[in-house]
Amino acid sequence: MRLDLVLIVFAYLLGSISSAIIVCRVLRLPDPRGEGSGNPGATNVLRIGGKKAAAITLIGDMLKGLLPVLVAKLLGASLSVQALVAVAAFLGHLYPVFFGFRGGKGVATALGVLLGLHWPVGLLTIATWLLIAKVFKVSSLAALLSLLVAPLYLWWLIPERSLIIAMVFMVALLFWRHRANIRNLIQGTEGQIGNKN
Repeated sequence: MRLDLVLIVFAYLLGSISSAIIVCRVLRLPDPRGEGSGNPGATNVLRIGGKKAAAITLIGDMLKGLLPVLVAKLLGASLSVQALVAVAAFLGHLYPVFFGFRGGKGVATALGVLLGLHWPVGLLTIATWLLIAKVFKVSSLAALLSLLVAPLYLWWLIPERSLIIAMVFMVALLFWRHRANIRNLIQGTEGQIGNKN
């Protein structure tokens, strides 16, 4: 029980490390919370710092979700505890204790979590994101639709109740964090990938 709690706290603290803010500081770029969309995530870093900075941010955010789940697996945690670890890492990214609880929207971290929980589900979700992004060239739409079907991929490949519940919870939060993007999508004003405006 004590180990389970340590794993959950570790996941939240690791999730609280903002890749976007750290990358921008190291590369002497503007704080992503005050530029572009104001979101400390890879898409906004792409706008203000280019592909290299965005790629580093994306990898960092995915690792925050992947590593805690893998550690929990290696230490023999149950699937229920792995689900709680996944949620903790995701919440850390959204509400980071180290950065005034102002975090990103959670897409890359959720993808990392999925790769850790069940890598085929993670790869299917990433492939879905890539397909939608290629067709529509809108990052937020690709994120919303690919993560929306992620619980279905879990149900199909590893129908573990705790994992599905955790994923549905994360998707609900992800949609909440994207509410401005959803409004823009409905109005037809959402920016395209690579658009600096």
